[in-house]
Amino acid sequence: MDLHLRGKRVLITGASKGIGAAAAEAFAEEGAHVMLAARSGDQLKALADRLRSAHQIDATTHIVDLRRPEDLARLAKGASDIDILVNNAGDIPGGSIDKIDEATWRHAWELKVFGYINITRAIYAQMKARGHGVIVNDIGAAGEKFDANYICGSAGNAALMAFTRALGGKSLADNIRVVGINPGPVGTDRHDHRPVGGIGAGVEQGLQVGAGARDQDDDPPGTAGRSYRDHRGLVRGLRHGEARYRLYARPPDAGSGVRQRGAQ
Repeated sequence: MDLHLRGKRVLITGASKGIGAAAAEAFAEEGAHVMLAARSGDQLKALADRLRSAHQIDATTHIVDLRRPEDLARLAKGASDIDILVNNAGDIPGGSIDKIDEATWRHAWELKVFGYINITRAIYAQMKARGHGVIVNDIGAAGEKFDANYICGSAGNAALMAFTRALGGKSLADNIRVVGINPGPVGTDRHDHRPVGGIGAGVEQGLQVGAGARDQDDDPPGTAGRSYRDHRGLVRGLRHGEARYRLYARPPDAGSGVRQRGAQ
């Protein structure tokens, strides 16, 4: 399938493994050039080498910790010509409110919540100056399916949902699409790999209509579902010019599988 992404430049955070690496593979298959950002240099290098060899695209690696303002600024400067930003980095721990102290909570949100917001702020300004762009926020089902035993993640994802809706509600005026997706559980190295049924059709439909995959923090540890490789349809929605904050693919027990929401 030709999604007209050949030659586009894509920045993916949290790209060294899991959903980020799968997204990089999917974009490379479409002929897009990828900037791979994460903290793990060895994993990034191995992925970049493989993508260059398999798909004859440009793949650069950027070893950064998005909790560090200087790293974030350096990454944004190097990404001044990208067409697409995929926010995917995060490592929010599970736990109830009595288990997650303030330091742990702040540390988690510095990457997953403020990391998304701060890199978006920098990249959005650059896209606006060039007159086009797409930002994909890979958020997480816990933001609408609240879990007291994943309270830090539920609250963080809900905040990012609101951030995405608010920004996506005005971004088309700048010829920038801002989209978000909340698929249900996906098996990554942070989760068990027990299959959970009922989400496949809904998520796959959502990925084809909007833009998506999921962040490695979408669901509490131990609630794994389908393989992240099944969600590489993230790239499909980028050709839908009307998409803003588009939809969520909902968790297995939440009903119809896909709930669409327009920006308000």
